[in-house]
Amino acid sequence: MGGPFPRRLPPAYRAAARRALRVTIAAGTGFYVLLYGFDLAVGATYALFGAIAMAGLSHLPGSGRQRATLLVSVVPVCWVLITLGTYLSVRTWSAVLGMLVVGFALAFMAVGGPRFAGAATGLQLMYILPSFPPYDPGSLGERLAGATFGLALLIVAEITLLPEPPALPYRERAARAADGAARCADRLRTAPYTLPEAAQRTARALSTGLRSSQVPEAERPAGAGVRQRALAHTGLATRTLLGRLTVLPPPPQGAVPPADDDGAGAAEGAQAGATQRPDPLRAVMEVARETADRLRGRVPDGRAHTALQQERQALAAAEDGSPAALRRNAALLEVADAALAMSTAADIAVRGRAADVPAPGRFWYARQRAPRLWWRRLSGHTAGRSVFFQNAVRISLALAAARLIAGIDTLPHGFWVLLATLTLTRTTVRETRKTERKALTGTLVGALVAATLLAVVGTDIEVYAVALPPLMLVTFTLGPVKGVGWAQALFTVVVALVFAQLAPATWQLAEFRLLDVLTGSAIGAVFGLLAWPRGAHDELRRSVAVLLRIAAEIVVATTAQIAAGGRRVPVVTAPGHRSLQHALVMAESAYAQYQSEPQGLGPPQVRRDWQAALIAAHHTLWGADRLLVPAEPVVIPPLGREASESVIRTGDRVAAGMLLTSARMDPTGDTAETPAPLHAPTASATMAADPPGAARAYYATMSWLASLATDLERLAAENATEAETDTDTDTDTESDSKQGQGQRQRATTVAASRAHPASAPDDPRSTHEQ
Repeated sequence: MGGPFPRRLPPAYRAAARRALRVTIAAGTGFYVLLYGFDLAVGATYALFGAIAMAGLSHLPGSGRQRATLLVSVVPVCWVLITLGTYLSVRTWSAVLGMLVVGFALAFMAVGGPRFAGAATGLQLMYILPSFPPYDPGSLGERLAGATFGLALLIVAEITLLPEPPALPYRERAARAADGAARCADRLRTAPYTLPEAAQRTARALSTGLRSSQVPEAERPAGAGVRQRALAHTGLATRTLLGRLTVLPPPPQGAVPPADDDGAGAAEGAQAGATQRPDPLRAVMEVARETADRLRGRVPDGRAHTALQQERQALAAAEDGSPAALRRNAALLEVADAALAMSTAADIAVRGRAADVPAPGRFWYARQRAPRLWWRRLSGHTAGRSVFFQNAVRISLALAAARLIAGIDTLPHGFWVLLATLTLTRTTVRETRKTERKALTGTLVGALVAATLLAVVGTDIEVYAVALPPLMLVTFTLGPVKGVGWAQALFTVVVALVFAQLAPATWQLAEFRLLDVLTGSAIGAVFGLLAWPRGAHDELRRSVAVLLRIAAEIVVATTAQIAAGGRRVPVVTAPGHRSLQHALVMAESAYAQYQSEPQGLGPPQVRRDWQAALIAAHHTLWGADRLLVPAEPVVIPPLGREASESVIRTGDRVAAGMLLTSARMDPTGDTAETPAPLHAPTASATMAADPPGAARAYYATMSWLASLATDLERLAAENATEAETDTDTDTDTESDSKQGQGQRQRATTVAASRAHPASAPDDPRSTHEQ
């Protein structure tokens, strides 16, 4: 029988306790060795707060070895920040200016991915710490030595103390998903030419396992370099392939796929010397297996990729057939394109710039060097519409104001003012207010405890020295789990014990702590109110509205070009491609932040399926490129009159639905208070009857427009439930499967009815940058 206490701590407490143990040992050892062993009070302070800043108050993702590697690369940055802070702090104006610039730069680091975002808070503290008295550039050497010693102890602790089991690498996740795609392709080559429910569930699970929300932060390919971009591209292309395979329509009645025809016609074909029939699914299977081998470190010869390219060319050059055969052919081309993209991206992820890339296009990053790629990412977010830019402006202004007030009023322990401003300011004014209320309550309780302790113990330093390590252990265990109130209460007592050992202290030290936290909280609240107080909520509405407007323009332009025909070349992107890419970056970053924020001020908003809007934009981008950018130069004849009218009419209806949705999401000043109800064109109502003798381009275009109409249906729902909270929205396997089930039913019952598989792009979010 269980007792009153659980036998094992919950996972959150165990993880926090492991981190607390490493922080306590590293910070405590550095503090005591330098203070009591070498009588270096300044060095001891920097050793203590260096370890606390980078591990106790920051969130570095990954295993112990991964965090240690990141800390090794961070040490030189800490030297630069401490040096700048030491020399700029001598004058208030230079300290404020430095806080403004450095604060913005460090906060803006979040565009680089979870590792940069996790280290940003700690690096901010490494610059803040030397920005206050004593203004002594002569002690720079001791400051650098102390910080280096504390970080070195932390690196050792991360490697040796209670290491976590390593997470599954993203490359292995992608390799397993590629193996799953190979099994699906093999299953689809034989009757009944559909995947059973168990295989579909497995495919969905493999696809979901590649979503960012399902991958540990340290394993996410979120960097701007070639290999990281290509690895993200590989994962998304693999998800696309799985999604396309689960909705692949069966062959028309009477048509026997090559896999089933092998037994019956092998002898006859061999006797006649006939060429083997095209088998694109077999080629896809081989490419998927080759991709998995490449991701696991093997060196395949690439023959499967070449074979699939040949199969695709044969498929594209096949003779026209019935509408059902043409729809099957278009779906197989989508599968082949996704498999080829997966194979190429995996090659780039493994070999980098040495990989063999056929043409620019979707792999534009493969030949570019890292500095240019990083500049592309940073410059794409240097605008007021980027939530990363907004957050950096907000926190840098707040820190600069806090430094100005602390410098002018000469607040005792002004470091605590900036620490409170940094750690308590949130992206929305409502969340900031809620956080600060809890923080001030916790600080008040901690100040009362610290004042009582200082008044009772007095100058007995031994008591403080003995009590500090266990208190730090409790603080960094309970704080992350219990919340900001507990964290502030316990940390207030910790800093009181630390400063009581550095210099004689009275109960007034707790009073100063409370005053400084109150000041920092007020500054954070003011700038939270002045600078984008609603966080990502308003920005998400605006960015999605812009996204849909650009997508509507692309739909109209694409259908017009398809109807008119003409010459297509690989190096030319679809109209509006670059603008839509940049709009996707802005919308996806706003959506990612929106997921972590509470509901904004004002009345409850109608829940919208924001992810459906992002999926629609991805479908627009991918489909337009696929229709207008061939693998090699080709001349496309114009569609017939009836087919052209049908394509243009359908495109106009889809574009109109996008524009109306855009107006509802971000109404302008002269928009009616009650917009017209949105009745998005359904996939079935949008499509007209097949014109006689329609070309392949017609079926491919109508399939793309049907997927966009399906996205608009989801957006039109007034009480839409948001899909999985993940910004990798280019493939929605589950919704594709639902569409595919209906598609297969229609294809098998009524040959003349229309089936509309949803398109899914294979360009990852990290490639959608201006």
